Amino acid sequence: MSHAHRSTRFSRTFTRCRFLLNSPLGHTRLHWIALCIVAAMLLSSCERATAPGQVSRNTETTDAARMPNNAPAPVMANAEQTAGARMSGGLKRERIDGARHRGDAGSGEREFNTEAYKHIDENPFFEVARAPLSTFSIDVDTASYSNTRRFLRSGQLPPKDAVRIEELINYFSYDYPQPAGDAPFSITSEVAACPWNSKHRLVHIGLQGKRMHKEDLPPANLVFLLDVSGSMNSPDKLPLVKSSLRMLAEQLSARDRLSIVVYAGSSGLALPSTAGDRRGEILAALDALEAGGSTNGGEGIHLAYRVATENFIRGGINRVILATDGDFNVGTTSEGELARLIEEKRKSGVFLSVLGFGTGNVKDATMETLADKGNGNYAYIDELQEARKVLGEQLGATIATIAKDVKIQVEFNPRQAAAYRLIGYENRLLRDQDFNDDTKDAGEIGAGHTVTALYEVVPFGQTFENPGVDALKYQRPAQVSSNANSKELLTIKVRYKDPDANDSKLLSVWVADGGAPIESASNNFKFSSAVASFGMLLRDSKYKGDARYTDVTRLARAAAASDAQGYRAEFIQLVERAQTLAQQSARN
Repeated sequence: MSHAHRSTRFSRTFTRCRFLLNSPLGHTRLHWIALCIVAAMLLSSCERATAPGQVSRNTETTDAARMPNNAPAPVMANAEQTAGARMSGGLKRERIDGARHRGDAGSGEREFNTEAYKHIDENPFFEVARAPLSTFSIDVDTASYSNTRRFLRSGQLPPKDAVRIEELINYFSYDYPQPAGDAPFSITSEVAACPWNSKHRLVHIGLQGKRMHKEDLPPANLVFLLDVSGSMNSPDKLPLVKSSLRMLAEQLSARDRLSIVVYAGSSGLALPSTAGDRRGEILAALDALEAGGSTNGGEGIHLAYRVATENFIRGGINRVILATDGDFNVGTTSEGELARLIEEKRKSGVFLSVLGFGTGNVKDATMETLADKGNGNYAYIDELQEARKVLGEQLGATIATIAKDVKIQVEFNPRQAAAYRLIGYENRLLRDQDFNDDTKDAGEIGAGHTVTALYEVVPFGQTFENPGVDALKYQRPAQVSSNANSKELLTIKVRYKDPDANDSKLLSVWVADGGAPIESASNNFKFSSAVASFGMLLRDSKYKGDARYTDVTRLARAAAASDAQGYRAEFIQLVERAQTLAQQSARN
């Protein structure tokens, strides 16, 4: 409200009060007090309408329309998280993590970025003599890579906590051998010099899931669970969701079943379970979807799982595919409550995949948690080409699970290694005793999936940065066995369950270090280590050592020969883009 408008309202209020005071009614003390109270209230409302720093909030639909397609809103460092509300068919509470100005400098117009990423504490080095075991769950999520790509393409370095190095590495496929016999995956290992620290060694571990042709996939019972709330009303959200899911729907056959559940302020069944070859009905249901309202994701999850269990295919693929920005704001909203809900629902044998969409209010931590608890995977769709990768080229890996609760435990030989550090997987760490506990949940491998993990190892006899602990008073560290005198650097153990089983199976291999230099390493090794270096540079990791963007580019180029889809070439372009942005940031 302008100063002139405030003055006019005050003048009118004063004139009315004076008129009443001059009337017979105004001569009574009671009415005099009442009129003063009314005048004070009117003045207070005028002042509140223009409180300093007050920012008007447009509807979520309008905000989304102003947002450039696929461009993330910059995240302001150390921005205070405050409560905000926005109307888009219903009340919406959200955290304000940062803001950016648009329009004229004096307009006061402001757009808010509420993207949320879980803090990551990087894995440190552990002394082999005291902690010889490293245990973690596998991770086949790839969302962090495509989200990082979105930031770089828009001219920004990503927030550090948006960079999960294991997801950058696992975005790419590697040339691992197919499993032999009845095993659902093979195990590959390799040791060579560490690119960013010449004194250290790098261990490369790769799992290759058994590939399945689309025609060999079991029949599928799929439920699309689609967020159609007001927050999804922008070109990089619901329209991209519809285009992406059309690709998947067009690959279904008569033996498959597809349902569509939508949720906003409430949930509903947009398409009952329908045969996969009735594409006209399926595509018409997708085309009819529109965005509006608040986001009751919990209610939608309940309905989606109920529809999936009612149409359950024994021996088939039973999966809910959730497409959302993760911004649940009514009903069940907390990450903990949603996680417990998904944990309960997965007991039905229905798994969950999460596809993240959008810019500005992406709730990355929530979506990752849901996929983790739902025995599924999490991908971020920033463009139609990414949808073709996830729902086309890698459809089997996305929807067909070949092994569940897959855990890795590595035991290091104290006569060969002084210390080790697992690169990435910070939110997948398990206790050592969890490895043999079949009640503990872990990650899944889909048909054709590759999973890669890297360890940076300090050779025996070298010193490393570690504050250590005092000597024990009542016991001594366990003595080494005769096996420690062998050339084995480590032993890899993998536990997994068949998709319908409750008891795990064990695979085990040992690994020796032949002292290979990085130049003689495989392309798998070179490229994965280049991606790991890139991730550490983006995170400004204390463990990045001598890593440089130019070294990352050189190493990646040396391993990009087999690149039919062009993903490795695109990676090199992103590295060069990040180098430019980092240089610009350093100058500023």
